[in-house]
Amino acid sequence: MLQLRKKMNFISTLIQWYALHKRTLPWRLTKDPYKIWLSEIILQQTQIKQGLPYYVAFTKKYPTVFDLANAREDDVLKLWQGLGYYSRARNLHGTAQHIVTNFNGKFPKNYNGLLQLKGVGDYTASAIASICYEEAVAVVDGNVYRVLARYFGIDTPINSTAGTKEFKALATSLLPKVNIGDYNQALMEFGALQCVPKSPNCSACPVAKACVAAQTGRVSELPVKNRTSSRKKRFLNYLVVLSHDKKTWIEQRTQKGIWQHLYQFPLIETIASVDQKELLSSDELKHKIPFKFDRIECYQNHEILHKLSHQDLHIKFWIIRMESSPKNSTPWSKISTYAVPKPIESFVNSFDP
Repeated sequence: MLQLRKKMNFISTLIQWYALHKRTLPWRLTKDPYKIWLSEIILQQTQIKQGLPYYVAFTKKYPTVFDLANAREDDVLKLWQGLGYYSRARNLHGTAQHIVTNFNGKFPKNYNGLLQLKGVGDYTASAIASICYEEAVAVVDGNVYRVLARYFGIDTPINSTAGTKEFKALATSLLPKVNIGDYNQALMEFGALQCVPKSPNCSACPVAKACVAAQTGRVSELPVKNRTSSRKKRFLNYLVVLSHDKKTWIEQRTQKGIWQHLYQFPLIETIASVDQKELLSSDELKHKIPFKFDRIECYQNHEILHKLSHQDLHIKFWIIRMESSPKNSTPWSKISTYAVPKPIESFVNSFDP
């Protein structure tokens, strides 16, 4: 009975808190599954302040799923540029085409149907189903893990199979009978604004008196997360060919992995950082740049470190000067029209040919 009362108090308090403190966001003003889906895909691995401009840009350029389905993939990737995790953009475009072709533009109206869409996992399917259709499915994201782990004092690692099952079951048991979509959003918003990862203001928390972590001094310890394997280091050397008439070479990444289908300068990946002498002596340079050039120089004095979720990229840009333009070259002024990875975009914006 005590545990039931604790759960009921938690639910009602969060709903009241949400009514007072929720942020006004454009996807909260609609029940359109296309726009909810779009917002959820954009906000995966992305903070709201970063994702909001992309949501606005996408809904302006592609106001319906039909508009997105009819777009060129290159245009979708270009609009996505800078947001990272580009497989999300490719899945977004492919799923839009699938919905238009096979469902006449209508989204599935339940969790199980939504879960069959490419790029849609448990979290996204639960969010769309509960917000758009009031289906009784719990949304569990990083914010929810943190709030529940602290409030109920749960030590099970959140990135373990046991943790995934335990937190999903607990979140499901907390679902109210009505206004399920609002409650799910309230729980996520509470984690984003009040029960933040570091140094939350527990003195202003409306559920602090019943929170196990707050009452036992374990706020900084929860949630528990298993250690993951060490990060991978990669060394990328981009070959920026530049002719006297300001033309260059670019190519599209076709292999699976990071930045698939984005454009880049010819690339040599090495097992460690290389200097000019080592690069000039490599057989791969002769293969990548099979013509005579005047000189080669490193653009920056140090490597650019670009961090991804599971790997660190150590990047150098090598400027290769030559007299005439190679075949199939691209004017430097056109580079900005291509969808490129963030490090290349930053380089292009800072480099004066």
